[in-house]
Amino acid sequence: MNGRAVLEGSLSFINLAELFQILGSNNSTGTLRVISQYAPNPGVIYFVKGNPVNGTNGSLRGLEAVYSLFGWIDGKFEFAQENVQVDRVIKNSRMEIVLDALRMLDDAAIKKLGPASLEAMPQGKRGLAPGKKSNLPVIKGSMVDYLYIVQEEEYNDGRVVVKEASHGKWIWVILEGTATVTRETPQGPLTVARLGEGSYIGAFSSLLFQDIARSATVTAEGDARLGLLDTQRLAGEFRTLSNDFRNALVSLDRRLRMVTDRAVEWFLKKPPMALPKGCEVLIPAGSSSAGAYAMEEGEAYVIGQSENTALPLVVLKKDDIFGNIPLIDMGHEPRNAMIVAPKGIKANKLDPREFEKTYNQLSGTFKSMIYCICTSIALTTRLAYLFRKGK
Repeated sequence: MNGRAVLEGSLSFINLAELFQILGSNNSTGTLRVISQYAPNPGVIYFVKGNPVNGTNGSLRGLEAVYSLFGWIDGKFEFAQENVQVDRVIKNSRMEIVLDALRMLDDAAIKKLGPASLEAMPQGKRGLAPGKKSNLPVIKGSMVDYLYIVQEEEYNDGRVVVKEASHGKWIWVILEGTATVTRETPQGPLTVARLGEGSYIGAFSSLLFQDIARSATVTAEGDARLGLLDTQRLAGEFRTLSNDFRNALVSLDRRLRMVTDRAVEWFLKKPPMALPKGCEVLIPAGSSSAGAYAMEEGEAYVIGQSENTALPLVVLKKDDIFGNIPLIDMGHEPRNAMIVAPKGIKANKLDPREFEKTYNQLSGTFKSMIYCICTSIALTTRLAYLFRKGK
């Protein structure tokens, strides 16, 4: 590697799933090199703007090579920041790869490489059912700006930070430790996400200072230290944004809430929601020329794809955004989902240059909040697909 090594360490301390999130949260471009004494040659993964685009592991190439490296449970890694001159052969998003790889590890579809004692340890299922400890990947954000923190709070194992259906506008950032996000079901609490350092507990909707009910319960998993954010300062920055951009942020909240609803419904074996008759495709899945839009009138639908089955994920209503939105990757449209709607809806086209300009002027805290909620949407969508498959 000719680039400058900016991150290195041991896989026993930071695993590959966590590395993917660190590199993703920083939009890193460069080469990740993984070395193990149990493998004759290093494994290599190439990243562009935080997403893997190619990889090698012995004779394996592309996505197959990347999946295989999740089985390396002992070794060292080094990430060099540099221009990447390889073909982009991997189309899956970062969080799709992480969740699929963890499932494949559970199903013994990926061979583990490491000491025999560790390799023989049973991993069990991913702990998705209520009442079981979850092994979902931990969502982590970037470095925390302490200028936005007004108070630090300690939470011991099992202490509730926020309760589902309660009301409150506070937003926290996790400084140390992990928190579990659960939804109540007739079968007990269902784990839908795990949040780690740099992740946020709260919603952009809180900055509207409206009476909004919490959509999930968040509980400390082990001892955790949280930073309470200055919502007045965040609200001041929020008010300086354009109306379209503010609506976009609140739309992310609604989308996460809805895909979490789908995950719970499909865990409970409920059928997918029905679409109205006469829907037509506004944006096909895989489109590279789709624009960005905000709903004005009527309803549109985000349709995901799992095992060749179309699955309605989200209902888009007034002010919700959709399409190819700069710097926002939710793992949905246009790459991994399509947008359909009945005739007669109205949507306003957004200016991607203005959207990107506004994004670039945001504070690091706002950017990190956007990254965390987009990652949560992508991961929860994949979780919903797994429930739909009965995994």
